[in-house]
Amino acid sequence: MDTSASSPMILAARLVAREFAAPHANAVDQEARFPLEAVSALKREKLLSAYVPVAMGGAGLSLTELVQVVEILARECAATAMIYAMHQIQVISIVRHAMDNLWYQNYLRELVAHQYLIASVTSEVGVGGEMRRSSCAVEMDGQHFKLVKDATTISYGAQADDLLVTARRNPDAANSDQSLVLVRKADYTLEQKGGWDTMGMRGTCSPPFLMTATGDVAQIIDVPFGDMSAQTVVPVSHLLWGGCWMGCAAAAVNKARAFVRGQARANPGTVPPTALRLAELVSMMQSLRTSVQACLTEYEALSVADDAAVGILTSMGYSLKMNNLKIDATQALPQIVTKALSICGILGYKNDSKFSMSRHLRDAHSAAIMVGNDRILATNANLLLVLKDD
Repeated sequence: MDTSASSPMILAARLVAREFAAPHANAVDQEARFPLEAVSALKREKLLSAYVPVAMGGAGLSLTELVQVVEILARECAATAMIYAMHQIQVISIVRHAMDNLWYQNYLRELVAHQYLIASVTSEVGVGGEMRRSSCAVEMDGQHFKLVKDATTISYGAQADDLLVTARRNPDAANSDQSLVLVRKADYTLEQKGGWDTMGMRGTCSPPFLMTATGDVAQIIDVPFGDMSAQTVVPVSHLLWGGCWMGCAAAAVNKARAFVRGQARANPGTVPPTALRLAELVSMMQSLRTSVQACLTEYEALSVADDAAVGILTSMGYSLKMNNLKIDATQALPQIVTKALSICGILGYKNDSKFSMSRHLRDAHSAAIMVGNDRILATNANLLLVLKDD
């Protein structure tokens, strides 16, 4: 039995989704505004620190439970779910790779108390969205550093409390020799350099910014970012995003299911023609869920500190598997929503209908665009050139 279904954090997520995300989802989308109501509720429910260990005041949720929270939120507002997922990627990175640093131990306790929202700064002018390369560098001055990054996008950057930033370890380092640095709200400035008027995921508020930051050297995580990326950042990102895609797909499927049931009630004793399409749709949804859950179960089993597990996580074969999960899921999502739209017909096409698929379809297309599938496929192509046959 899934005991997480009735855990306090899961119940809190359902409350936030129902009472604060759902009522404002259309306005967030139409106005391309930050989902303040839902994020404020997430803070009140202590959900931003859900992954922090119990010993440090957090709820100690597993990654599996976090994926469930993301899906719950995405069923009502995909932008809220994506913001929550991106924040949790940062929290998980800190918990798994900086717990031996006293500064970060204290920071996690502050995170529990104040529910800081953390944004990621990995994109950059000159390297685009290539997370494993940086042009900017950490400039050291005794116990302090300075960092300037010209980011092509920072999701919810203007609304974040703190930032986790990738940069070259020093000005002489190669562009792949990166550190991950947390900078505090009081110690950085953001100069917005463009807007965020997009087709979907409008509420993530992800324009470009020029970021200038200072801080203490203790804020630089010792573990090389390349190791963190392979072991944590990439797989955790794909799995949490998978929760978002499942939630967005489920929202469309549920509308299609309600539409078909309405047709059946209107004509008792008959099976609506759309019921066959619904059966196909549910099968597609089940395939998406099975793929995400299988990779999630495997990753949770590998997320231990022994050398064998680390070796698997950092292998080319595992990188291919996680990249393929992202590609397959983001290709399946628009197909699922489009089929749901075809079931609902004109009522799914109309924006003022309770069966409207507009927001779901536009958000679905973001999945392959905002973290580009072509770039991931190019990475896979390079891996396949050197990967030995099974």
